Amino acid sequence: MAVRSRRPAASQAVIRRRSSGPLGEVWGLIVWLVGVLVSLAVGFGMTDGTLRIPYLSEIANGVIVTAAGWIVVVLAILGVILKIIDKASI
Repeated sequence: MAVRSRRPAASQAVIRRRSSGPLGEVWGLIVWLVGVLVSLAVGFGMTDGTLRIPYLSEIANGVIVTAAGWIVVVLAILGVILKIIDKASI
Protein backbone atom coordinates (compact mmCIF):
# COMPACT_ATOMS: atom_id res chain seq x y z
CA MET A 1 0.00 0.00 0.00
CA ALA A 2 1.38 3.38 -0.99
CA VAL A 3 1.94 6.06 1.59
CA ARG A 4 0.37 9.42 0.74
CA SER A 5 2.04 12.66 1.61
CA ARG A 6 -0.03 15.14 3.59
CA ARG A 7 1.62 18.14 1.96
CA PRO A 8 -0.33 19.66 -0.94
CA ALA A 9 1.16 19.39 -4.39
CA ALA A 10 2.94 22.42 -5.81
CA SER A 11 -0.05 23.17 -8.03
CA GLN A 12 -2.36 23.10 -5.01
CA ALA A 13 -0.20 25.22 -2.74
CA VAL A 14 -1.90 28.29 -1.34
CA ILE A 15 0.09 31.49 -1.51
CA ARG A 16 -0.34 33.46 1.66
CA ARG A 17 0.16 37.16 1.53
CA ARG A 18 1.81 38.61 4.57
CA SER A 19 -0.49 41.15 6.08
CA SER A 20 1.17 44.41 6.91
CA GLY A 21 -0.11 47.04 9.23
CA PRO A 22 -0.62 50.70 8.44
CA LEU A 23 3.05 51.47 9.10
CA GLY A 24 4.09 48.85 6.55
CA GLU A 25 1.81 50.37 3.95
CA VAL A 26 3.23 53.85 4.57
CA TRP A 27 6.76 52.48 4.33
CA GLY A 28 5.92 50.73 1.06
CA LEU A 29 4.49 53.97 -0.35
CA ILE A 30 7.60 55.92 0.66
CA VAL A 31 9.96 53.39 -0.90
CA TRP A 32 7.88 53.23 -4.09
CA LEU A 33 7.71 57.03 -4.35
CA VAL A 34 11.47 57.40 -3.85
CA GLY A 35 12.05 54.81 -6.57
CA VAL A 36 9.84 56.72 -8.99
CA LEU A 37 11.55 60.03 -8.21
CA VAL A 38 15.02 58.53 -8.65
CA SER A 39 13.98 56.92 -11.93
CA LEU A 40 12.62 60.22 -13.23
CA ALA A 41 15.74 62.11 -12.10
CA VAL A 42 18.05 59.63 -13.81
CA GLY A 43 15.93 59.49 -16.96
CA PHE A 44 15.73 63.25 -17.36
CA GLY A 45 19.42 63.57 -16.50
CA MET A 46 20.22 61.18 -19.34
CA THR A 47 17.98 62.97 -21.82
CA ASP A 48 19.47 66.43 -21.29
CA GLY A 49 23.08 65.22 -21.15
CA THR A 50 23.75 65.85 -17.46
CA LEU A 51 24.32 62.14 -16.85
CA ARG A 52 26.72 60.52 -19.24
CA ILE A 53 27.75 56.90 -19.59
CA PRO A 54 31.45 56.59 -20.46
CA TYR A 55 32.11 55.28 -23.98
CA LEU A 56 28.39 54.83 -24.64
CA SER A 57 27.76 58.60 -24.67
CA GLU A 58 30.28 59.02 -27.47
CA ILE A 59 28.45 56.65 -29.82
CA ALA A 60 26.19 58.46 -32.31
CA ASN A 61 26.67 61.75 -30.47
CA GLY A 62 24.81 60.56 -27.36
CA VAL A 63 21.66 59.39 -29.13
CA ILE A 64 21.75 55.99 -27.43
CA VAL A 65 21.97 57.50 -23.95
CA THR A 66 19.21 59.99 -24.76
CA ALA A 67 16.97 57.19 -26.03
CA ALA A 68 17.70 55.13 -22.93
CA GLY A 69 16.80 58.14 -20.78
CA TRP A 70 13.46 58.53 -22.51
CA ILE A 71 12.78 54.82 -22.07
CA VAL A 72 13.43 55.18 -18.32
CA VAL A 73 11.10 58.20 -18.10
CA VAL A 74 8.30 56.54 -20.06
CA LEU A 75 8.52 53.31 -18.06
CA ALA A 76 8.53 55.23 -14.76
CA ILE A 77 5.37 57.09 -15.78
CA LEU A 78 3.81 53.85 -17.02
CA GLY A 79 4.62 52.25 -13.66
CA VAL A 80 2.83 55.07 -11.83
CA ILE A 81 -0.24 54.72 -14.07
CA LEU A 82 -0.34 50.94 -13.61
CA LYS A 83 0.01 51.28 -9.83
CA ILE A 84 -2.90 53.72 -9.75
CA ILE A 85 -5.00 51.32 -11.83
CA ASP A 86 -4.02 48.44 -9.55
CA LYS A 87 -4.99 50.35 -6.40
CA ALA A 88 -8.26 51.51 -7.97
CA SER A 89 -9.27 47.96 -8.87
CA ILE A 90 -9.02 46.67 -5.29
